[in-house]
Amino acid sequence: MCADRLRLKIALELDDFSLALEEEVSATGVTAVFGPSGSGKSSLLRTIAGFEKPRTGLIGLGRDTWFDSEHRLDVPAHRRPVGFLFQDARLFSHLHVADNLAFAERRSKAEGAGFHLQELIRIFDLQALLGRHVDKLSGGERQRVALARTLLTRPRLLLLDEPLCALDQDRKAEILPYLDRAQERFHLPTLYVSHDIDEVAHIADHVMVLIDGRVQMRGSVMDVFDKLDLALVAERYEQGVLVEGRVEAQDAERKVTKIGIGEDILTLPLAAELKPGSSVRLRVRSRDVALARKRPEAISIRNILEGRLIGLHEQADSGQVEARVRLRSVEIRSRLTHAAVEELELAPNMDVFVLIKSVGLVQM
Repeated sequence: MCADRLRLKIALELDDFSLALEEEVSATGVTAVFGPSGSGKSSLLRTIAGFEKPRTGLIGLGRDTWFDSEHRLDVPAHRRPVGFLFQDARLFSHLHVADNLAFAERRSKAEGAGFHLQELIRIFDLQALLGRHVDKLSGGERQRVALARTLLTRPRLLLLDEPLCALDQDRKAEILPYLDRAQERFHLPTLYVSHDIDEVAHIADHVMVLIDGRVQMRGSVMDVFDKLDLALVAERYEQGVLVEGRVEAQDAERKVTKIGIGEDILTLPLAAELKPGSSVRLRVRSRDVALARKRPEAISIRNILEGRLIGLHEQADSGQVEARVRLRSVEIRSRLTHAAVEELELAPNMDVFVLIKSVGLVQM
């Protein structure tokens, strides 16, 4: 039996939905459970935590087993060493922040190393919030308190069910570094449910893609997103690619950062905190990529690269066309209208110029 794996063999039947999987998931780092709404992501976490009971199966972490239908074993939810953070923080609204944390501290019977109240207050910058009532907190502040309270239960496994879905993009950007900080400090195996590609790209080490209650793909973030057709799991607005890059140079005078993706260079607005030579993850959305047959002149777009068109796929539901383009080392995608494809007479194996209007820096 492998001591560093989460063992999942689950057959769960709900009213109009079934979840069926048999997987061993790495118990190191963050594994994103990724997929469209209704794919079974939250049901999977609830089953692991003991809130849903499978018809048959086995659930265990390392040498411990929490559910085994064959041997009629079912450890109740409150006895499983699992920390569960829901979409809503579920804090006690009638208590101050300090009292919410103290309640979790008193309830915990575990001796998890490092999960000390004062350290968690420091990690999540909660000192200034301790005397405030929960209903006076912003959404981001509530989630910081909720995560600290969850860790005070000294879990061996952390389950995060779309913890940032109620926050806008600015608030998400504020919270993600706290999640990074907690992972760096505690190295707690984590399952992170999300259908937000940028969140997954930022925080996850591994990805398990769930569609219609079945695992369609799993592996490292880069491997999965390189092979996965994001049209299956992402809204059209979010479709694109995830690529790895390296910081080549910082130009403070022109206020730009140069990022190498393979043999090509992208110019981004200055991210002064990045060190030359460091690795980053970039999101290039299809909607932010245009194609040209000739190199444009006198144009504000800074990133114009040479590429070869390797495929065109018409999206029947929208009438738009997804173009797959190979740069010198990586592949990206562009979303075009059918009319644009016809007017430019685009065809596979044609050399084109790729105009990248915007690039998202999702992990540093």
